[in-house]
Amino acid sequence: MVQLQDSHCDLLITGAGPAGLMAALWAARCGIHARIVDKRGTKIFNGQADGLQCRTLEIFDSFGFADRVWKESNHMLEICLWNPDETGRIRRTDRIPDTIPGISRFQQVVLHQGRIERFFLDSLKEYSHIKIERGVLPEQLEIDHSKAEDHHAYPIKAKIRHLDDDEATQAQNGTNVPDGLFRSSLAKDDTDDLIRKSRGKEGTTEVIHAKYMIGCDGAHSWTRRQLGFQMQGEQTDFIWGVLDIVPITNFPDIRMRCAIHSAKSGSIMIIPRENKLVRLYIQLTEVNSAGQQVDRSKITPEIILKAAQKIMSPYELAYDYCDWWTAYQIGQRVGNLFSCDDRVFLAGDAVHTHSPKAGQGMNVSMHDTYNLGWKIGLVVKGLAKRSILRTYQSERRRIAQDLIAFDHRFSRLFSGRPARDAADEAGISMAEFKDAFEKGNMFASGLAVDYGASILVAKPGDSGDQGDGTHVGSKANGTGAFVGKQELASNIKLGMRFPSFQVLNQSDARPWHFGHFLKSDGRFRIIVFAGNLQDEKQWKRLQGFGGSLAKPDSVIRRFTPTAKPIDSVIEILVIHSGPRQKVELLDLHEIFHPFDEKRGWDYEKVFVDDVSYHEGHGEAYKNYGVDKESGCVAIARPDQHVGWIGELEDVKDIDRYFSEVLIAQV
Repeated sequence: MVQLQDSHCDLLITGAGPAGLMAALWAARCGIHARIVDKRGTKIFNGQADGLQCRTLEIFDSFGFADRVWKESNHMLEICLWNPDETGRIRRTDRIPDTIPGISRFQQVVLHQGRIERFFLDSLKEYSHIKIERGVLPEQLEIDHSKAEDHHAYPIKAKIRHLDDDEATQAQNGTNVPDGLFRSSLAKDDTDDLIRKSRGKEGTTEVIHAKYMIGCDGAHSWTRRQLGFQMQGEQTDFIWGVLDIVPITNFPDIRMRCAIHSAKSGSIMIIPRENKLVRLYIQLTEVNSAGQQVDRSKITPEIILKAAQKIMSPYELAYDYCDWWTAYQIGQRVGNLFSCDDRVFLAGDAVHTHSPKAGQGMNVSMHDTYNLGWKIGLVVKGLAKRSILRTYQSERRRIAQDLIAFDHRFSRLFSGRPARDAADEAGISMAEFKDAFEKGNMFASGLAVDYGASILVAKPGDSGDQGDGTHVGSKANGTGAFVGKQELASNIKLGMRFPSFQVLNQSDARPWHFGHFLKSDGRFRIIVFAGNLQDEKQWKRLQGFGGSLAKPDSVIRRFTPTAKPIDSVIEILVIHSGPRQKVELLDLHEIFHPFDEKRGWDYEKVFVDDVSYHEGHGEAYKNYGVDKESGCVAIARPDQHVGWIGELEDVKDIDRYFSEVLIAQV
């Protein structure tokens, strides 16, 4: 065995699925040295996760590739509910919108995981030299806890080994149709087998010294086991099969998302996919685990299809082409801890597992590392304090707990037998199922995420109660006395993602969704609702605010490295209430449109809530719940969540917020 020379990196990521790729993309955008390894030899080409929620598409847009997803994916607009009538025949009983109208500029779409990974890889290539190191297996992990608080230290020591081609190739199930059983909840982890199997074989090993590490290595997480962390929760007896097929059927709603409950044969979820594919989630009532290990050899595409045909009877269902299939057992578990010393973190399936029917798995996993990646990036670069890393567990473990509670109810309502009548207490009420579906839509969209009070979110309340119990409040005031003024912007919620509405660029009148300018580039943003600039008093308020931010000792200059542009750490964006034609961009204070000797003035920082020539009026102030005369100021974190709200005079509070989070550079 050849031992390569030891290497060093800022961040080591294990697992190159969507969660790992999201972490790598943050590393690329923040400009830190990251390595990402995966024991499998290739990316995903078929199957796996497919649902993309509104919030995920907003995040993709902030990275610049939502348009590719939007173009290739199938758009989910309506859900049809099918239930048995009094004779037991399934009939369509209701139609509801798949995405709640008006909650986002995007709606839910479906596109297989392989394409999503391709978009991540293309973006990584565009912004960095980070490449996925495939066929690489971590073998040993050591953490020097004594160096956890040393900013310059590399307290993580990981030994990795490069596998041969056979070891890095996924095992299939003896058919020529790609299956996902090797990754499903019914599969045993093969990491230990690979470690034992290859000892003594030719290959190379390497020791990586890292400042930080993220384990995105799935439900059988090797990283989690090295840390000794536990998954807490339960496994149900419900077994479900999945088929990705081009269906041949007379079922009328095959191109709609459907939830079908049969009288006695179980349930199906229909997900229409891209390229004429349809995904079927099929309850396998004849393969109940009864608390025992399921024999995977008994589950085949034919068995799954037969179950689907019984549920959908009297409608016919067959296929000539199957793209992918798998089976899984519903389990709902959450990790007891998400980090060790705020140096080694776990994300995605490594710390939460649940059923896939609400389309949450890939989304919530990516949102984990979307929350974490920028925090590590800014800490590594010496821009932010290490204390912000503690908010990862507080914020994301609470979300995982909420997800499991939602999935627990939803999956049991979906898997249960429909009630025959009001007196059938053992059956599932279809009215209750519809209510859960409709209420769950907001949660499932990803837009209901509401982070609790912390040094990053200045909201009232106890940080422990609002998170997972971890205290992440200000050291200066553990009581949470420093809070934003929520009443100034009723629809910009502290702790939630900054919503997006149409505004016009002041310089060229082009309409944009404001969210387009909240780029995922590691910067905080001060968003100034400048109000009515025709009012002389309001004009003076804005110019005075700009003058305060431009002072040599201001919060902007103090936290920006001397050699960097003034907007490289904290960017200022302005939205005034119009009219556009009565305001001249260059009359505003220079801090709102900084000058660069090579590029001139910045024309993409000042916007107006006014009518456009071709796309109407966005009514941004009304939709944000901000007074059109007096305005307000908000701080958005690099992940677009709202950290603070105040008035134009509250410069000291802005300074206080950033002083808790950032490290002075000057």
